[in-house]
Amino acid sequence: MSQQQISLPAKLINGGVAGIVGVTCVFPIDLAKTRLQNQRHGQQVYRSMVDCLLKTVRSEGYLGMYRGAAVNLTLVTPEKAIKLAANDFFRHHFARDGRGLTVFREMLAGCGAGICQVIITTPMEMLKIQLQDAGRLTAQQRSPAMTPPLKLSVAGTAVPARQYNAGVAAVRSVSASQIAWDLLHSQGVGGLYRGLGATLLRDVPFSMIYFPLFAHLHRLGQGQPSEAPPFYWSFLSGCGAGCIAAVAVNPCDVIKTRLQSLSRGANEESYSGIVDCARKILRKEGPSAFLKGASCRALLIAPLFGIAQVVYVLGVGEFVLDYTPNALFSA
Repeated sequence: MSQQQISLPAKLINGGVAGIVGVTCVFPIDLAKTRLQNQRHGQQVYRSMVDCLLKTVRSEGYLGMYRGAAVNLTLVTPEKAIKLAANDFFRHHFARDGRGLTVFREMLAGCGAGICQVIITTPMEMLKIQLQDAGRLTAQQRSPAMTPPLKLSVAGTAVPARQYNAGVAAVRSVSASQIAWDLLHSQGVGGLYRGLGATLLRDVPFSMIYFPLFAHLHRLGQGQPSEAPPFYWSFLSGCGAGCIAAVAVNPCDVIKTRLQSLSRGANEESYSGIVDCARKILRKEGPSAFLKGASCRALLIAPLFGIAQVVYVLGVGEFVLDYTPNALFSA
């Protein structure tokens, strides 16, 4: 991939196609992951991913499984474009001396891609999590074993007036734009970047693992060095690398989800930062809490990145640009 010309319009198209197809296919799993990760010990509403999805359909309808998908579908195009294009750029830069890419250089390229993508990823995840978790809090209110009062807390700062979790009507009517406006009005741009450090802690190691691993798995499918592997091998390589990287950084994803959740149920503690969050989770819920949602995340990331790599390797964006009116008239 480092030999391909870096074309931003093509990467935008590739990222958009891959992101829209991937998000549409696997978003319900992402919703289950968020809700499972936010559950505290002794306050479990859902027993498993399947139980979470079944209860979501019963209480919120089929479309409830896609709560927050609009945010992803809107921002996934620039996010995937930045991630893939940045990795290409850094790989190309590190390989310019003709000595090829060592594993260390591949990891550095992935690190650069992870740092670049959080510009989009952090606000996207911030808004998506509020919408995804609202149904869990509503279900928790209904449970007779749990006390009903809920409150919104933002680490001791002034909070938005709207209650994102105050019943089913609020769950159905609140939108990402309303949450974004509340955050901007009360906390400024920094409100949308709450959990930035935790997002970096997750996405940088993920990219450092994923991109080198994908490159090596992808290379195994080449009959000859000059030949491109078949598209199904690109898909399998993306799935395998994505699955391993996703599980490896799952503890960081749990911390990020907890820090970015503005609404909390009764008796759910707040966190002042990454270290405080990790310490409280370890003390109150045990080491296994850091693996909450790991299977969901593996099932989510594997096909998402498999699809992304197929679209990217096949050059869908380049193909589309070759058949635009300008390209046809200039031929």
